[in-house]
Amino acid sequence: MNNSKSELIFACIFFAIIFIGIIISQIYGPSQSNGDDKAQSEASSSVGSSSAALTSPASSSEAPSIVTASSANPSLEPALNSVSAAPNGDLNVPLAVDYIENSLKEYDNVLYIYRDYVDGANNYTQKAWMGNNYKNIPEMNEAAEGRDGTTGILAELDLTNHSWGGYLFINGLLQAGSTLPELDFGDNKTGLDLTGATKLVFYARGEKGGESVSFFLGGLGMEMGKKSAPHADSAPQVSLGYVTLKDSWERYEIPLSHLNRDLISIACGFGWVTNDVSNSDSKLVRFYLDDIYFEFAEPKLRPMFLTSYAPAPAGTDGAIINNAAYLYDNALAVMALSYAGKHQRARQIADAIVYALDHDRFFTDGRLRNAYMSGNPQSYPGWFSSRGEEFARLPSFYDPKAKKSFEDSNMVGTTTGNCAWAILALMEVYANNPQEKQYLQAAQKIADFILTLQSGQGFLGGYEDWEPKPKKISYKSVEHNTDLITAFGRLAKLTSNDVYQKASKSAEAFVLSMYDDKRGLFYTGTKTDGRTINKAVIPLDCQTWTLLALKDAPVDSQKIVSYIEAHMSVDGGYDFEADSKDGVWNEGTAQVGVLYQKLNQKPEATRILNYLTEHKLPDGSLTAADRDGVTTGFLVSGTDLPWKYDRRKHLGATAWLSFLEQNRNPLSY
Repeated sequence: MNNSKSELIFACIFFAIIFIGIIISQIYGPSQSNGDDKAQSEASSSVGSSSAALTSPASSSEAPSIVTASSANPSLEPALNSVSAAPNGDLNVPLAVDYIENSLKEYDNVLYIYRDYVDGANNYTQKAWMGNNYKNIPEMNEAAEGRDGTTGILAELDLTNHSWGGYLFINGLLQAGSTLPELDFGDNKTGLDLTGATKLVFYARGEKGGESVSFFLGGLGMEMGKKSAPHADSAPQVSLGYVTLKDSWERYEIPLSHLNRDLISIACGFGWVTNDVSNSDSKLVRFYLDDIYFEFAEPKLRPMFLTSYAPAPAGTDGAIINNAAYLYDNALAVMALSYAGKHQRARQIADAIVYALDHDRFFTDGRLRNAYMSGNPQSYPGWFSSRGEEFARLPSFYDPKAKKSFEDSNMVGTTTGNCAWAILALMEVYANNPQEKQYLQAAQKIADFILTLQSGQGFLGGYEDWEPKPKKISYKSVEHNTDLITAFGRLAKLTSNDVYQKASKSAEAFVLSMYDDKRGLFYTGTKTDGRTINKAVIPLDCQTWTLLALKDAPVDSQKIVSYIEAHMSVDGGYDFEADSKDGVWNEGTAQVGVLYQKLNQKPEATRILNYLTEHKLPDGSLTAADRDGVTTGFLVSGTDLPWKYDRRKHLGATAWLSFLEQNRNPLSY
């Protein structure tokens, strides 16, 4: 069991500089942290609001297009990530795999500038202030209350300090070897290709109503409509002109269809500006923004990592993992989609895994990180790794008090179990697309890396901490090695490579060595010496996964099932660890259901399926636990804090429910 969590180090530092009369405040990306093969617990760092940025007065080139919030496209509503939906009770809710597919569909025709605070799908994350002076510069709060119950942006301008001012939302530049992005105003190629975008959509409301603000995009590196920088935006500034805001949310659109190919390189995706002349009766202009995105006429199915958990409120410990897309969860999603015949959707996530494998910011040896930034994994244009190349983005979280972004030592690390699930996902996609050899090649590359971690019988846990010299994990995990039984076993069948068959048998030998026939259970693995059995915690998945993966093994499956029922059943479901019984771990409960299906105990499988169906959310998803604070028996790495699961929408739990709904055992081979 890889229970490492949140040793939080490394970051980019917020700073302000003066550049050609513009004061710049920068934040290095969104953020989060924590890690295990499955759901990641909440770490103990605070996360709050962040500052943001502004732009110069904009001229009106098109009339405003305003739509009331109630008439907005419902497919774009962030309800897909609702945290607080109640248990459904309706057996006719969508299937779990429908939720996974819809989570991908949300991004088909849109590119977000701002979706939520530190959201992995956000673009144009760097902000630049422009105004008539550089004193008392207002900071935008990007973790303010949004229109949908999550977060939005609070912006304001004190007209007693500034006669005019505003912020630019731009892409910025990350130079090779640097951890701190810089603002760029057209000196480098940092523009995003927005070809095909038909409109820029955003939502806004005034604090009181009557506030006059201008909104725009483009025109970076231009003066009077002419290029003044070598890599200026390919389109001049396009603006709504000044609009008068209401005190309720309104949808606004800036039409873009007329620009056609002129959108090939846009480094300024959005901006706002206001002044005292347009607000002559006010001393303070305060307003809110939310859900800022480009809309495209044709879908663009990009590689995509799905966020593992629904967003927690900003400023809470849970928000630390808001933009984390755990490799394990996403591999499960690939398999659920593949089983349902949704192969194009499965390839979106599989392509993200392949991209991450081929574009690690440091390593080239076949390892994958435990988590990636949710959304498109590709780094922004002009953002480079230490090798001067594009790279797969990693999750982080921003602490406004420290004015730094942090990464987590486990999330940037590598565990053999997570890599094994990635192999299983890639082989599933390859099986449905045998002409696409890159999936099999990627699976083999990952497997060959794992072979370097073999230690006697079985495989070590992996690596923890940052490059260039992460720490080797010296324990052996039953969970990890169970995954490897199937991953290597399937690869051996596909490739006829005896090396993989021997590796599968090695993992199996270790797993069987952790079986206690007298008690009828599997232990979690070894202590850090790699030999001494760790008997402190008896996790549920060490029982279910072993029985799902093992073939004709000398273990008493019914005895193990009896142990599960006696020591882990609670309130109609099952807890994470033996004898705790402080709540239902939904992911593990689904695993028990899949096990009962394998054992052909249909009444028990049906009972569990009905229980989980009754507890699905209206969109077909499942929460990690039935309540907050379900313990695991493990600690958050580097702390004395207990690792817990909360009642929070979880991709991994939803995927396991999908396996149960589809009667599929992901560990068979």
